[in-house]
Amino acid sequence: MKYYLIAGEPSGDLHGANLIRGLRKADPRAEFRFWGGDRMAAAAAGCGTLVKHYRETSFFGFANVLRHLRTIRRQIAECRRDIRAWHPDAVIPIDYPGFNLRIARDAHEAGLRVHYYIAPKVWAWKEWRVKQLRRYVDRLHIIFPFERDYFRRFGIEPCFAGNPLADAIEERRPTLPTGEAFRAAHGLDDRPIVALLAGSRATEIRANLRPMVEAARRIPDRQFVVAGVSWLDRRLYETILSDTPVRIVEDATYELLHVAEAAIVTSGTATLETALMGIPEVVLYRIPWLYEKLRPLVLRIPFVSLVNINLGREAVRELVTSAPTPELLERELRPLLEGGAERRRMLADFDELRTLIGPAGASDRFARRMVEELRGGTATE
Repeated sequence: MKYYLIAGEPSGDLHGANLIRGLRKADPRAEFRFWGGDRMAAAAAGCGTLVKHYRETSFFGFANVLRHLRTIRRQIAECRRDIRAWHPDAVIPIDYPGFNLRIARDAHEAGLRVHYYIAPKVWAWKEWRVKQLRRYVDRLHIIFPFERDYFRRFGIEPCFAGNPLADAIEERRPTLPTGEAFRAAHGLDDRPIVALLAGSRATEIRANLRPMVEAARRIPDRQFVVAGVSWLDRRLYETILSDTPVRIVEDATYELLHVAEAAIVTSGTATLETALMGIPEVVLYRIPWLYEKLRPLVLRIPFVSLVNINLGREAVRELVTSAPTPELLERELRPLLEGGAERRRMLADFDELRTLIGPAGASDRFARRMVEELRGGTATE
């Protein structure tokens, strides 16, 4: 069968690549066209075509989207034409709802099957998008167990087969370095490492990294290391890190977390990755003063981290504030270090989280269910 996948950012490329591998196992004659990245291209080698790289399609933030609105509209039209011309057996949008919900609608109206992989987080904001999912998506594939009951309330019967993050982590685990090797590779000393995950977008780095660095000055017996990303201008980091003891490693987030004692993490997928790797964490999400005041009105859930949302309680401390102080960060971080009072309790919560999320192999399970349903069967829980 023919599969058309659309991923608009690095995480979608990662999960899309694992899904392609699963689809190739379930359907040895599978053919692919896709919007994505290098990982998806490698996974589909010999039976797929990369139409457009996510580097050309990733526009985040209201101002950035507005500035590139003409480009985005042109890309949506290009994707629609390409899908209709190729006429796949299934269109598989991967998260990225601003773009992908438009594609889902057009594919549905063209009579194509739409399997939406990794449901948009409509339970947090923009709940009106549920109507679009119900109308234009044939099967919604979810990656969090609590989403089953949520979407059923709106008349959508989703498919849950685990979380592909578990696959990504387990795939990398055998290649992760020892602490000694990591320190040698990056010129670090023997002090325990605290990882700083301040986000992967420039706006997140500007908002969150500075208070993390200020907190690091207060704990000199640990070395703090930033998980940087190479697609951002290096000067963005250097401006904040100059004249500080904090170091940076690029494109090595899993390697850094693997050797870290604890972490300070900006809200997002990274909070779940950190927990699944068994690293105690504090969640910091710096927001504008006005957003802080309006938060009860616009956010539909009591938590911002995926750890707490899935567990249904504050297992990790969330500092969602317009004015985080170094004293506050230090106070929340110290109990998570070796010998700290909260460390063991948090690690036990992470064990429970892994059970809820499910074991590795989710990508293959999702793929088998897609193929089964497309061939006329029914995807089951």
